[in-house]
Amino acid sequence: MASILPYDRYNRLARSAFPFDDVFGDWLAPVSTPADFKMDVEDAGDKYVVSAHVPGVKRDQIDVELNEGRLSITVDKKDSDEEKAKNYLQKETGEYTCTRGVFLKDAATTGLSAKLVDGILTVNVPKQDQNANVTKVSID
Repeated sequence: MASILPYDRYNRLARSAFPFDDVFGDWLAPVSTPADFKMDVEDAGDKYVVSAHVPGVKRDQIDVELNEGRLSITVDKKDSDEEKAKNYLQKETGEYTCTRGVFLKDAATTGLSAKLVDGILTVNVPKQDQNANVTKVSID
């Protein structure tokens, strides 16, 4: 039986090394799991600029949180009822949840901003003054 499979060089290599299709069927067929979205972190002097590539995701499906220096970006993509009603032969853009995080040791907890333009989420995280948390202790 023919199936619709995307080209996958690893799958092809595995099938050539282990030609057991007749015995095991499609046990080597690729599993449809979304890959982590790509993320870039730039040190721009007085702030960090985090760019996450999230094509096809809407604003209300993204959660950005900064907790004790850890910036977390969570994408919770859900299909609409209109998408669920379609009769797909193959669907690789289904529902998924994915979280990526990065630790920013001197991130300020105020002044954060985020925008989503053309599938790229850009988060600006200001740095806090390094001397703001330094306390001098006098020696008696």
